[in-house]
Amino acid sequence: MIKLILVALLVSSSLFSYEMDYDKNTTGLVRHLKVYKHPKWISKVELSGGREIYFSSPKSMFEFYHRPGKWDYLHLKSEEDIETIIVTDFNTQKLINAKGSFFVYGSNVTSPSGDDLPAFDSYKDATRFSNVHHGARVLGFREVSNGLIKLLNGAI
Repeated sequence: MIKLILVALLVSSSLFSYEMDYDKNTTGLVRHLKVYKHPKWISKVELSGGREIYFSSPKSMFEFYHRPGKWDYLHLKSEEDIETIIVTDFNTQKLINAKGSFFVYGSNVTSPSGDDLPAFDSYKDATRFSNVHHGARVLGFREVSNGLIKLLNGAI
């Protein structure tokens, strides 16, 4: 029975492993920064049809997520065109599903994009980071609004 459980765990972890295939020439869509220079911040959106879009930080990814029409040449028709959103756990640099992640707002840690939202796989890790780095709040994916992204970008 224990062997069966271990096999199931191994199979499920391989089903949910994520990859980022970038090189020194890969630039983020929003700010056009080389993503390899700051691996703790890299995010990626996978579109239906296999296209991958990289971002220099979670803030940039959310900027795209909330307003994909701004990049009309990508021909996104709806949110259904987005298959997967991946962020990098700030502590472990493990790739994680953004929709199940936690983001720290208001910390004293900035990304190459300025004020940002470090991502974490667990609420506990995000809270610990927030306490150490004077974060204002820990947010789930759905709590990160377009208004917050505008505030972080100084547009409000």
